[in-house]
Amino acid sequence: MHILFLTDNFPPEVNAPASRTYEHCREWLKEGHKVTVLTCVPNFPSGKVFDGYHNSWRPVRQSIDGIHIVRVWSYITANEGLIRRTLDYLSYMISAIIFASTVRGVDIVVGTSPQFFTAWAAYITAWYKRVPFIFELRDMWPESIRAVGAIRNRYIIKVLEFMELFLYRRAEGIVSVTRSFKQNLIQRGIAANKISVVTNGVDLTRFAPQKKNEALINEIGLQGQFVVGYIGTHGLAHALETLLEAGRLLSDMKEKEVSIVFLGDGARKVFLQHRASELELDNVKFLPSVRKDDVTKYWSILDAAIIHLKKEPVFKTVIPSKLFECMGMGIPVLHGVQGESAEMVEEHKVGLVFEPENAKDLRKVILKFRDNPILREEFKKNCQMHAKKYDRKNKAIEMLTVLRDAV
Repeated sequence: MHILFLTDNFPPEVNAPASRTYEHCREWLKEGHKVTVLTCVPNFPSGKVFDGYHNSWRPVRQSIDGIHIVRVWSYITANEGLIRRTLDYLSYMISAIIFASTVRGVDIVVGTSPQFFTAWAAYITAWYKRVPFIFELRDMWPESIRAVGAIRNRYIIKVLEFMELFLYRRAEGIVSVTRSFKQNLIQRGIAANKISVVTNGVDLTRFAPQKKNEALINEIGLQGQFVVGYIGTHGLAHALETLLEAGRLLSDMKEKEVSIVFLGDGARKVFLQHRASELELDNVKFLPSVRKDDVTKYWSILDAAIIHLKKEPVFKTVIPSKLFECMGMGIPVLHGVQGESAEMVEEHKVGLVFEPENAKDLRKVILKFRDNPILREEFKKNCQMHAKKYDRKNKAIEMLTVLRDAV
């Protein structure tokens, strides 16, 4: 089977869509299938082309671990500004539709969200190639962009929702990353038998328990600190100013042995850095994005990882992929996301849940966790035990079964 996968994020980018797609494609190759990924030049989240790449009108072809990659031109911009981001999405969609025609012998086309212009490109490509189209649903878009205030015009939202439902109905199958997404679609009239749930997972060959990287702790200046941190995109949806406010509260309490680390990039990072400077927070440290091969060193220095999203109903349906990475690393979580993911944290007993956008509640769970080493050890063991259920190899095979059935 020849699988054509359309995604606007792929390694060397290190965000969740890039990692999931790469790890699934790698396993599909091992099962004897051919995989072609049609993507753009790596630039997320800074909106700057990575070193060694060039945003060319002529497609660039390469191979990563046997996966055929076709990189097409797109309008590249930072993740800020509605018009520019829309141009980014549309340009990739158009380029993908055009240059997918050069990929021969395709048996099935997969398009992945969050933004569904990629899925539209996959649908149109599958239509003219006369093969099945699979929609991988990673986010309830446009509902999630409404939740963060990126679009407020209700007429635009209605048009986008019409486009969204059209794709769901036309897809041969839908692969949802959460049960909540599936339920949402069923309530909106999408047939349940065409929706499969394949949750995110973790590459246990990469994300595994390791000792704290003492050299890195010394380099950053975290000696003797209880370290909690956020690793990932610093975006509108994450409301990371809550973490800064928790840092201020800890500073006011003179809890000098607690440090909060931010690692990553995104549309809100500069704002967060300026805000931390205004508050004179010496217990907060910002670190730049690092290569995927290096990120586990930074996970290792955390005593607990903070996972946080805005307090919006749509995010109750989300399970952040970093939860699985924390479990693989044996790092307990302080979980500021409501809904299905919070239920998972409490069911598996891998961390403490706090109310999103409530800095006082976050401060409370940080101190509770710091002061209870027995609880920390229990959560670490539970993380390692339950991570096996979400091994990315198994999740890749689950999704492969959906593709086989569609073909």
